[in-house]
Amino acid sequence: MADFEKVKDFILDMGFVLSHEDSQEELIVIDDEERAIKNLVIDCEAPTLILEQVITPMPEGSSDFCKRLLQMNRTLVHGAFVLNEEGTTLLFRDTLQLENLDRNELEGSIDALSLALAEYGSELVSFARG
Repeated sequence: MADFEKVKDFILDMGFVLSHEDSQEELIVIDDEERAIKNLVIDCEAPTLILEQVITPMPEGSSDFCKRLLQMNRTLVHGAFVLNEEGTTLLFRDTLQLENLDRNELEGSIDALSLALAEYGSELVSFARG
């Protein structure tokens, strides 16, 4: 439980409000409209911290866009745009090691999501609309 409490304290210290918390599953969900963060799941799965946010459903025949996502990934500071196991949903995902995790590292990962959405948001919305 120590890792979960440490992560929770970091999140609260950064000024985020928890929209959901499950201490049994050791996960937190946060929102921050100003940063375009919506339902960012932060999950302590020792030895790893997983950050994951749904971006948009993936329409059929999106292979050209998948190529574009790989190009976008090259520019991201942390994390990556990924597909769920079924290939039906685009997500942003990052993983960090819990053992040496500090506030700056976690904040950098969340900021990377926000920056990625700021930089590519309009392109992602256009894609989602078809």
